[in-house]
Amino acid sequence: MRGGVLLIPVWVLITWRDIVANKNERKNLNLITIDFETFYDTGYGLNRLTTEEYIHDIQFQVIGVAIKINDGKTEWHTGEQVSNAFALIDWSNAMLLCHNTQFDGAILKWRYGIEPVGYLDTLCIARALHGVDAGGSLKALAERYKLGEKGTEVLDAKGKRLEDFQEYQLRQYGAYCKNDVKLTYDLFKIISKKFPIEELKLIDMTLKMFISPTLKLDSGLLEKRLADVQLAKKELLESLMGKLNVDSVEEVRKVLASNNQFADLLESFGVTVPLKESPRTNKMTYALAKGDEGFLKLCEHENTFIQELCAVRLGTKSTIEESRIERFIDIAKRNKGLLPIPLKYYGAHTGRWAGSDKVNFQNLPSRDKNKKALKNAILPPDDHVIINVDSSQIEARVLVWLAGQHDVLEQFRKGEDVYSVFASKVYNKDNIDKTERAVGKTCILGLGYGTGWRKLQNVLKINAGVTMSDQECERLVNLYRDINHEVVNLWRDCDRALADIASWPEDKPAYYLDGRKAILVTPQGLRLPNGMYIYYPDLGREMVEGKSQYIYKSRRGDVSIWGGAMVENVVQALARIVIGEQMLEIDGQYRPVLTVHDAVVCVAPQKESHKALGFIMDKMNKAPIWAKDLPVTCEGNFAENYGNC
Repeated sequence: MRGGVLLIPVWVLITWRDIVANKNERKNLNLITIDFETFYDTGYGLNRLTTEEYIHDIQFQVIGVAIKINDGKTEWHTGEQVSNAFALIDWSNAMLLCHNTQFDGAILKWRYGIEPVGYLDTLCIARALHGVDAGGSLKALAERYKLGEKGTEVLDAKGKRLEDFQEYQLRQYGAYCKNDVKLTYDLFKIISKKFPIEELKLIDMTLKMFISPTLKLDSGLLEKRLADVQLAKKELLESLMGKLNVDSVEEVRKVLASNNQFADLLESFGVTVPLKESPRTNKMTYALAKGDEGFLKLCEHENTFIQELCAVRLGTKSTIEESRIERFIDIAKRNKGLLPIPLKYYGAHTGRWAGSDKVNFQNLPSRDKNKKALKNAILPPDDHVIINVDSSQIEARVLVWLAGQHDVLEQFRKGEDVYSVFASKVYNKDNIDKTERAVGKTCILGLGYGTGWRKLQNVLKINAGVTMSDQECERLVNLYRDINHEVVNLWRDCDRALADIASWPEDKPAYYLDGRKAILVTPQGLRLPNGMYIYYPDLGREMVEGKSQYIYKSRRGDVSIWGGAMVENVVQALARIVIGEQMLEIDGQYRPVLTVHDAVVCVAPQKESHKALGFIMDKMNKAPIWAKDLPVTCEGNFAENYGNC
């Protein structure tokens, strides 16, 4: 604070490329805190629509906006006043602060054509600072930090357009909105002090992917693929009409889509319907989901007709591709061919990004050449290419680095294929084929977190297409544990950490979980190298199905946690930090437009494709400062669309 004004820190001046050149001329940026109030009604609101759908809808209307410039007085504007107020602000020298900036920032850009230098968001900060399961609403945070009460004066605003409000009602609405801005500003002053600068930069980067999209969509390609998908589904259904003795495709569809009717159909052909225990109710239910082991066996049934039924059920019930294509087509129409990327910063327990707004870029099909049409339809700007660089085996590398498993670390450093190395031990031979390597890969990626033989058996079937006996799977588990003894020791260390966090011993100081001194065990949870935490809220020991387990509370209910699972949490969190730091390094030259798991996607001018690819790969081959001996590497390519790179 200086003279009652909150100054934006120096890091802003060195983060955003558009002002770096003038950093000596621009000593400070203005902090603009805003909050929009908008029309909503039954069936039209963020509880029913995505942010992108809501803002672009024909019903959208701004009721008013509260604006605070630096530490000045908060002003309320309605109607034509809104545009006039925005016109008085130098947005080329301003940072935007909101609580849920994805919403307010998108309105500012899409409805008013205004784009500030960068974005700050108290909701994003709070999610990372307190954990995704802590209350992130402005009301909850105001209570947490004793900032004052969030008003409830506008509970009767539902269904009211601007013209429906009386003057005193607009003043009332304004007071409510101005209070929200004050709370947001006061909250930011507190929680930004505790927050890593690098994470603030990542918040800005993530929000820009959505608010100022760069990627485009090929609507023609999407529409062609949609027609192909719908035709194939129709042909599948028609082929069964005679066999099932029904008169319409719709009747076939109903039979196959319903678990109960499909089960009855199978029994009519003398097939035993597979069952599984529901993790939610602990009761037996049909194992007819496409990933269930029982259903997978039905797909390979000796009776080819049963195989056909399963195939058609998959084609009928699994509408994910169809609905995704339709959604992408609609997005393209609303955004003039552009593709806003709705990534949720700190979307997971471990800090990973997550999909939001019903568009999950984390699991777009990439192997099936037909289903890959969705990725092929994602294009760079004109005269640009898309560059996709994937950090190779980052989690496997982080795991053995953290555990101090030096022999495997050395394999990574030498560029050896660790999957094949382990497979050679499994099969006791040097020359490993593709299927055997897939087994080695499945073991390396799964068994490092304490996976038992039964789960390994299922995963091998799904991921590697290999069926192994109980005894063989037990042998693989024991083999991994015998070889990777330091990883096993890390599980045990995590078990001890869980016991401490659940009931922290009096006068016990915080301590490092690992010899690398990367993870600090504290009464609050696990402190990461970037200053963030992995939290285990209300951690305690409970009896579950006759076994004593550690349980913590989450939004989805009680979650079991043990040493191996904690190791997985830590590894994923560290891998995310590595990727985040690499993205910031890349952003100094080329703009990241998407991150998917361990990959960074950028755009670059076509004329410097090779130069840009080399630059990005150089940054992603660089180990972080806190793990200088972590052997990281990557692979990448550029192309005219996302699917081909």
